[in-house]
Amino acid sequence: MRIALTIAGSDSGGGAGIQADLKTFHQFGVFGTSAIVAITAQNTRGVTAVHAVPLPAVRAQLDALAEDLLPAATKTGMLATAALVEEVASALARHAFAPYVCDPVMVASSGDRLLAADAIAVVRDRLLPLAALVTPNLDEAALLTERSVESPDAMERAGRALLQLGAGAALVKGGHGAADEIVDVLVTPTETRLFPHRRIHTTSTHGTGCTLSAAVTAGLALGHPLHVAVADALAFVQRAIAAAPGLGAGHGPLNHFVAVAGGA
Repeated sequence: MRIALTIAGSDSGGGAGIQADLKTFHQFGVFGTSAIVAITAQNTRGVTAVHAVPLPAVRAQLDALAEDLLPAATKTGMLATAALVEEVASALARHAFAPYVCDPVMVASSGDRLLAADAIAVVRDRLLPLAALVTPNLDEAALLTERSVESPDAMERAGRALLQLGAGAALVKGGHGAADEIVDVLVTPTETRLFPHRRIHTTSTHGTGCTLSAAVTAGLALGHPLHVAVADALAFVQRAIAAAPGLGAGHGPLNHFVAVAGGA
């Protein structure tokens, strides 16, 4: 059985972060391990507290996994502070955790900030050069590239800019746009692929980015080519949104128990 590692924050509401990642890994048939870098108090309505895990504890988690449960693929999610980004980047390089998927989580679905403003440049400078894939939404792509990102053409340009910053590939997600058709744009050094799909009008969108990046990571851990891992992950998230259980009074969680197309 292949191992996949998530390095992220814990979500007490169970819909995003470490919890969403581990559920997704399980559905794809990979063994999930985790390093928790922050503890959040949150539900579908919002985030009420964030407590960063001390750096030595983060380092110890990652060293322990490198010693005995080496992942076949790794992802990062919420990293909270510039110091945590630095610590995680050092560990990724030290232990050669690859392929690595960077989900540059900055703001929760509720609008609450999950990454300190001074950490954005550290993500850009330290994590992107290590990433086989970076998966920003429109807002995150704009912050990382310092340019407006709205249309598919602008998304492709942002993806190219992210590659120039060192990422191996970029999946710029269009879900934060307003159109009924969502277009996600995968940019690699050799090609650009567009993944269009109809928007599902729902409030059950909590954890979509975490789930998507975890699904891609699982696919890479299983040895799938990047474009296949991305296509499978996008299809999984669409099904998970469509089958959302309608929990909570705010942005509800997805249904992480939907089937993976074609099996893992």
